[in-house]
Amino acid sequence: YVLYEIDLELRERHPELPRRAMLADVRDAARIRRLMEDVRPELVFHAAALKHVPMVEADPLEGLLTNAQGTRIVADAARAVGCQAMVFISTDKAVNPTSVMGASKRLAEMYCQALDLDGQREGAMRCITVRFGNVLGSTGSVVPLFRRQLERGGPLTVTHPDMRRYFMTVREAVGLVLQAAVVGTGEAASNLPELRDGGIFVLDMGQPVKIVDLARRMIRLAGLRPDEDVEIRFTGLRPGEKLYEELFHGQEPPRATPYPGLLMATPRTGDSALVGRAMDEMAALAHGGSAKLALAQLGRLVPEFTHEAAAPARQAEQPR
Repeated sequence: YVLYEIDLELRERHPELPRRAMLADVRDAARIRRLMEDVRPELVFHAAALKHVPMVEADPLEGLLTNAQGTRIVADAARAVGCQAMVFISTDKAVNPTSVMGASKRLAEMYCQALDLDGQREGAMRCITVRFGNVLGSTGSVVPLFRRQLERGGPLTVTHPDMRRYFMTVREAVGLVLQAAVVGTGEAASNLPELRDGGIFVLDMGQPVKIVDLARRMIRLAGLRPDEDVEIRFTGLRPGEKLYEELFHGQEPPRATPYPGLLMATPRTGDSALVGRAMDEMAALAHGGSAKLALAQLGRLVPEFTHEAAAPARQAEQPR
């Protein structure tokens, strides 16, 4: 249905624009290859993901196969047909992840960064990564949830009084993606040393916002009084959630760029062939239904992943 809505909006706003809506599953490698061979795009924006943290915690194998392996399938298929660049949409939850969703996106980042280095050496496809915060008003975000809860008279549910998140508007999100596509693939890329090494674009979003403050503001904007007219109810952290998100790992400190509001994460890169083989092993375990083994493999690939399912892999690798 979302694809239909996108196609409808494009038709209404830009009736002169040639377009073709095509249904596909990013996990279906054969289907994705056929689509790429049919269309042969110059530029791919890869935004498909399972992004709801608690739902991916409940069904982790789906998150691994969609967010990590699905990204590899799309990237490999685009590269095979001579695509100029792929822009991969990542998330701040990939930084020091405590959730399967975040770790799966970090693994996808790792593969895209490694593939980007290959592209630079071989004159092949660039693979540009952009890291998002929370997009205000997007599907599944907190603002539509609070709006629905307000319409019912409350309560507004907040997981924890100290929960903070980085926010960006839809316009900022779109601008970040388009700017990354232009800067990362054009002549300007040679002026960014970090990008030559697989760096990640991040929007400077200022300070994180307390979710409870956002709830209070929305109540006041509705002409009501927080905690008097409308209750704010704290429900507790859900599986995989953390109080504070981060934009940069300790080993990838931010660096300024010549472009206002656009930062680069200092690269952490690996070998695409090695990462790809390890991802294939993880995908085989996931397809076999072994969540324990698949998540242990994820923990080996993303060592900063703090999750009980990843702990056995790290313990097994410790010297005795």
